[in-house]
Amino acid sequence: MPYVEGFVVAVPAENKELFRKHAAEAAVLFKEFGATRVVECWGDDVPEGKVTDFRRAVQAKDGEVVVFSWVEYPTRAARDAANEKMMADPRMHAMGEEMPFDGKRMIFGGFERILDV
Repeated sequence: MPYVEGFVVAVPAENKELFRKHAAEAAVLFKEFGATRVVECWGDDVPEGKVTDFRRAVQAKDGEVVVFSWVEYPTRAARDAANEKMMADPRMHAMGEEMPFDGKRMIFGGFERILDV
């Protein structure tokens, strides 16, 4: 069954193009290691909620934009194997040294599809 790994992160607005380039480089690795699709979405209409919201989830600061992303894999096993390979790949380590956002505030998780219309 297809498997999705989702990410939400706050990116300084002035880093939009740096983030896009960083994401494009990461997408090459995701695809090389088994992802079937990589999607990056720059926040355009991300309202503040009364109890919780995307901005609070990643502790977004003034001047930061919420980015919502996901990577699709054929199965959870394929995702797990890809993550293991990526964490061991020196290219990924090099990318981690110059991230255009604060990775400590990124939230992520794996999700099993239950509806795809």
